[in-house]
Amino acid sequence: MCTCIDFQTKDHYFGRNLDLEYRFDEKVVTTPRNYRFALKNDSVIHTRYAMIGMASVRDCYPLYAEATNEKGLSMAGLNFPNSACFCAAEPSKFNLCPHELIPYFLGLYSTVAEIRPILANLNITDTSLAPDLPVASLHWMISDDKECIILEAMEDGLKVYDNPVGILTNDPPFSYHLANLNCYMNLTPGYGENRFSSKLDLKQYGMGMGAIGLPGDASPTSRFVKAAFSKFNSVCAEEEADSVTQFFHILDSVSVVKGTTLTKAGLDELTLYSCCMNTTRGIYYYRTYNNSQITAIRMTTKEKCCNTLSIYELIDTQQIRYVN
Repeated sequence: MCTCIDFQTKDHYFGRNLDLEYRFDEKVVTTPRNYRFALKNDSVIHTRYAMIGMASVRDCYPLYAEATNEKGLSMAGLNFPNSACFCAAEPSKFNLCPHELIPYFLGLYSTVAEIRPILANLNITDTSLAPDLPVASLHWMISDDKECIILEAMEDGLKVYDNPVGILTNDPPFSYHLANLNCYMNLTPGYGENRFSSKLDLKQYGMGMGAIGLPGDASPTSRFVKAAFSKFNSVCAEEEADSVTQFFHILDSVSVVKGTTLTKAGLDELTLYSCCMNTTRGIYYYRTYNNSQITAIRMTTKEKCCNTLSIYELIDTQQIRYVN
C-alpha cells in the first residue's frame, strides 16, 4: 500500500508514503547526468537529466520507488497487484520493463507533455532486472508543475489518465477512485449544518462534524478520499518550511501505524518512510517510521555532474532534542 500526492504552493512538491511489510534496502540516491542505463530491449540510454529519489541499488542500477529530475518531472510507482498486467515484448511496440520506466522517463524528458507521445506505443513487459528479482506489479503517477497523469497497464491494455486530483493509492484502478469521490461531495471542513430534518433541532456538538463520513481506515479507496480531502482543504503559506511541513501533515493523515494493518500472512504493514520532493529546487525530504525528524538531501551541482551514483543511507534512529 502507498499514497502519492502532488502539491503546489510557490514551488511544486511531489512525494509519498511507502507502506510495506518489509524493507528493501532503500537509500536516497542521486543519478547524475550522462549515466548509462542498459535496457532489456537491447538499447542503451545516457541520462540527459540528473534525478534524486528513494531506491535500492543493484549492481550500480538504482531501482527507484519514486524520484524527481532536475527539470521538475517526477514519477512514483505504487503497488497495483490485482490489476497490473504486463506483457511479453512486442517487436512493433516500444518495450520497457517496470523498473526501467522511472530512469528512462526522468533521465530523458523534462515534462509530462514530452512523454505523452511515447505512451501511445509503449508496452510494459513482464521482465525483471535479474532472475532473482520478481517483477513488481505497479502503476505510476507522473507529474510536473503543470499536469499530472496516471499510467496503468491492465489486461485490456495500457491506460493513461489525466489526474486532476493529484493523488494515487493502490487497487482498484484509478478510474474507480475518481468516480468514488462523488460519494463524498457533501463533506466539508466547515461547521456542520442540519440537513437531516427541519423539524428537529439538531446542532453540532464538536468541531469537525461537517466531515463525518470521511473514511479513516487504511484501505486504498479510503486513503485516496482522505488524502484528497486533506490536500484540497489544506491552508498553507508559500514559504519552504511551511510547504514541506504541510506536505508531511497531509501524508500523516493517511499513514499506516504498525500493528493496525496486517497482511494475509500476519505481517505488519506500516509506513516505512514518507517523502516530500521540492521538484522546483531539487531537494528530497524524508522521514522514516523510526525517525520523525525531517532529513533533507539536495541534488547538488557536483552530484549532477559526477560519474557515479551518490548514495545516502537513511537516518533511521529517532532524533530527539533535549532542552534541559
